[in-house]
Amino acid sequence: MSDTRLTLLEAISRKRLVEAQYNGAVIRLAPHLMFERHDDLFVSALNLGKTWRSDEEPRLGQFKLAGLSNARLLEESFEPLESFDGSVPREDDIAVLAV
Repeated sequence: MSDTRLTLLEAISRKRLVEAQYNGAVIRLAPHLMFERHDDLFVSALNLGKTWRSDEEPRLGQFKLAGLSNARLLEESFEPLESFDGSVPREDDIAVLAV
């Protein structure tokens, strides 16, 4: 099992933030759900560095685990988005773990 996968599983179960590299940038995520799609692992997470329009509700992005590197668990905790219901994004996705 990869370190990134273990870090994200712990972050989801403990509702803790994660810092990782994604597409060459360092991002901070509040991971809500890990799921499998076509034999690849993904995480649905709130990207805390994303700028939202004032009329736009923050929502979860989907990040392929293979694209995340140097993931580390932070001491900061988070509260799941009120709109999060624990379901997978697509009907054929398979849930691994959710907050």
